[in-house]
Amino acid sequence: MQDEKLNPSDQAPKPEGAEPEFDYIDAEELDRLKAERDEFRDKFMRALADAENSRKRADRDRREAEQYGGSRLARDLLPVHDNLRRAIDAISDEQRSQNAALIEGVELTLRELHNVFAKHGVTLISPQPGDVFDPQVHQAMFEAPVPGTVAGTILQCMGDGFMLHDRLLRPAQVGVSSNNG
Repeated sequence: MQDEKLNPSDQAPKPEGAEPEFDYIDAEELDRLKAERDEFRDKFMRALADAENSRKRADRDRREAEQYGGSRLARDLLPVHDNLRRAIDAISDEQRSQNAALIEGVELTLRELHNVFAKHGVTLISPQPGDVFDPQVHQAMFEAPVPGTVAGTILQCMGDGFMLHDRLLRPAQVGVSSNNG
């Protein structure tokens, strides 16, 4: 075998981990590259923030859909509650003794409706006479200057209200005292 002579222009492979050679870059080109790097970093950070915001928004939307997705159905069931309540309230003692099984069935149905409401986060707002009027959950149907009462206290509850978790489905309908003494 004949010894091959290496041409000085031939370069031997660099050992692994050796520093690469760079051509000289002038200051203007270096500034341009730094600006481009900063621009890409800014775009990356914005894209990362947008992705995080989208994830949080989707998470919030999913939670709201879970909690409040059934609000239309719940609102549609409120008249059923009202009718069952009115039916029970209209029963006389004589009817109660004559139709005990039927009345018990209606009462059980109302109780089951309350259980279903509770299971899905629907709570009953049933203010009592003497409670303080709260415009966030009560709707004043009338005001009356009743002696011996304080203005802003509830005199009568004419219709129950309902909340779905922390949202009002329907305000309770009440009569309020306007007496100032």
